[in-house]
Amino acid sequence: MIEVANLTRRYGALLAVDDLSFEIGRGEVVGFLGPNGAGKTTTIRILAGYLAATKAGRLVVAGHDVQRDSMGVRRSIGYLPESVPLYPELRVEEMMRFQGRLHRMDRQAMRVRIPEVLERVGVQDRGKQLVGTLSRGLKQRVGLAVALLPDPEVLILDEPTSGLDPIQRGEVRDLIHSLADDRTVLLSSHILAEVESVAPRVIILHEGQKVADGKPAELAASLGGGGHVAVEVMGAASAEDMSSLIGSLPGVESVATGERVGIHQSFEVRGEGDLREDIGALAMTQSWALRELSWQRPTLEQLFTRLVTGRGLDELAMPVASGPGAAPSSKPEAGPAGLSADAPVLASGLELSQGPTGPSALPLGTPGNAGSKIIYSLNPFDRGASRDLSKPVSVDAPPEAPAEGLPDGASEETES
Repeated sequence: MIEVANLTRRYGALLAVDDLSFEIGRGEVVGFLGPNGAGKTTTIRILAGYLAATKAGRLVVAGHDVQRDSMGVRRSIGYLPESVPLYPELRVEEMMRFQGRLHRMDRQAMRVRIPEVLERVGVQDRGKQLVGTLSRGLKQRVGLAVALLPDPEVLILDEPTSGLDPIQRGEVRDLIHSLADDRTVLLSSHILAEVESVAPRVIILHEGQKVADGKPAELAASLGGGGHVAVEVMGAASAEDMSSLIGSLPGVESVATGERVGIHQSFEVRGEGDLREDIGALAMTQSWALRELSWQRPTLEQLFTRLVTGRGLDELAMPVASGPGAAPSSKPEAGPAGLSADAPVLASGLELSQGPTGPSALPLGTPGNAGSKIIYSLNPFDRGASRDLSKPVSVDAPPEAPAEGLPDGASEETES
């Protein structure tokens, strides 16, 4: 239904789409992913006939050549732009009739079709209401009704849930899912959970180029980031001994030692097949108490980050412990501002601590983490008004001495 070959689009010196090629078959639902500026909206506008390509080998939508038969393409698609083009001074039914006349529908056809699509998108009771008085979610529904009015073979949706609250996003997502039963859908979004729940296939763009195309599970396998077994255990043995025992099991290829939180030690175990049964049997023979033994797959968000930023899936896994008993790991030299790889990472549950040998990153809850916490306090009355707010302070540090010049025994508080 959609064929794109060697599509290029420039805005002056900016290369927005760079030699892009892909195909979407009849009845497929495909998610178009990419960071802002990746070229998603530009590609969609070209396919919808609203923007000309700088160069293209072949552009076909629903059997019509986009470059030679733009009007044929527009008659065959339903297009919902990111900013829904509705007239606020019209009532919903008036807006639908106006769109019907643009599609050259006769009155009898509109009399039948308009109530059908309004009911399909769940706004049949809003027909007499002014468009300008509708909420953002209802406007999105009316926009979908406009796109569905000519009963198109292809539905192209650009950021259909942009600006909606979580409840509205869920409602629109369910609606799109139901619409995908009988038509080809190309859904553009940067909300990964939304695409993952609706589209079984994803195309990921970065800087105008296609960097991935396929099912999320297939992409994970092709990128070398298959699933792993997440293990959290409590045992008398050290982390190194437990890691060695797990690594000796048949089919285990690697064991990564993670954080130790309290009395539990975590591991990531990778290998062939489902290793949970063997690990569970090992835990029983070693009298380990299991808190977690689960199969984990890379999320679409991890794949997206891997492709766009170049970080490996192993770097997106659980943070490696730096406390006693942790397996050695390779670390980069110095990061920004001279910080080492032990610098704090908010998403990993780490905080900057001041230990005996200087700043170090220790997991929260690690036994022996008695260092003082370092913060940037922007409170000008914290530890004296003369303190340099650009410098960090220790939470456990004593307050600064009173400023010089005050009489002996006088305080900074105002006497009553």
